[in-house]
Amino acid sequence: MIDPETQAGWVPEADAADDEEEMPLSLRLSIADTLTLGNATCGFMAVYFTTTGILIPHLTGSQESGMARHSAATAVILMLCAAVFDLFDGLVARKLRSSPMGAELDNLSDLISFGLAPAYFVLVYGMVADDAHQRVAALGAIVVLLAVVLRLARFSCVTMKDGMFQGMPSPFGALTVVSIVLLELPFVATLLAIVGTAWLMVSRVEYPKPRGRLAGAVLGWIVLSMGLLAAWAFDAPGGQLLLQTGCALQLVMGAVIPLFATARRVNNFRDNRREARAAQLP
Repeated sequence: MIDPETQAGWVPEADAADDEEEMPLSLRLSIADTLTLGNATCGFMAVYFTTTGILIPHLTGSQESGMARHSAATAVILMLCAAVFDLFDGLVARKLRSSPMGAELDNLSDLISFGLAPAYFVLVYGMVADDAHQRVAALGAIVVLLAVVLRLARFSCVTMKDGMFQGMPSPFGALTVVSIVLLELPFVATLLAIVGTAWLMVSRVEYPKPRGRLAGAVLGWIVLSMGLLAAWAFDAPGGQLLLQTGCALQLVMGAVIPLFATARRVNNFRDNRREARAAQLP
């Protein structure tokens, strides 16, 4: 008796061979993809430490403030590590071969590490700071998350000139949001600064891509931030002051870059108008 599937022309060996030809193209990970997965892992662990070391002790009434400090520092350090992975996966992808999944993996990992993790950090901050501010903090967290979602979606479909980002990059925005929380400003000022950072992420302000010397400067800044967080977490002498100085510097950087970009755009606009007027003169 003839098998109906064989009669229809289906051959198991041929189908298996076709699967082997197709599957490796979609499942083979490059070195850059491995770094991107490290980014996602750091973002998830940041959420874990924020939950187990800050939120749960608060809900259970634990008085161990040291645990909260260590966990907060660990969560932020993990976000900084995610930024390091994000920095290097792009550099490696440009130097070596990248897989077809690279861009999608990068966006998904950035959403976890620089969208979910900082938004969750803001939410937990509101719950720990004052129960009356929970809903407002939740609104701020949603704004941060949606800003990162919109920024990543726009990045995938908008072509910018080489060497520039449109809007504050999500790693920089996430670290700015976390720095605002760690500064322990009044609640209203904290919320306004967080919303302002979210707006910068979806704005049209141009930010330079970290390449060459700028990439080295970014890496140095991240390492310095990790050191400041470690000093603060272990209650080193002057650790609180060092942390506040580092966070304040992050906010200054977040504010100065858009000002320079705006000033450059205004100058370019004026130069173009002058050239247009000069071309109209006889």
